[in-house]
Amino acid sequence: MEKVNLAEKLALFHDYWHPRVVGELNGQQVRLVKFQGEFVWHQHDHEDELFLVVNGQFRMEFRDQTVELHEGEFIIVPRGVEHRPVAESEVSVLLFEPASVLNTGNVKNERTVAELETI
Repeated sequence: MEKVNLAEKLALFHDYWHPRVVGELNGQQVRLVKFQGEFVWHQHDHEDELFLVVNGQFRMEFRDQTVELHEGEFIIVPRGVEHRPVAESEVSVLLFEPASVLNTGNVKNERTVAELETI
């Protein structure tokens, strides 16, 4: 058993849209990611996702609404719901999702990360 310091883990990387695994439990992964700009519209047909803002802010766009998220806030995106995270400036986010989740869901493109690094 070992504690995880989010600030220390976030200091280990600087690239955007490339999640890192910082913990695993019950088939779920705790991931950290930094991003800025717009991601691709996508959905996860079989998995829910939790996005917790560690630093900064972003908006989660859905086809019928937009939700603004600030530090200390989280949103759960239900399976099958198309969404797109967008950040005007750098944001650090903790993701909690099944280990099988591909970051781009049903879309395969240059931002798809098939093999996640554990830090």
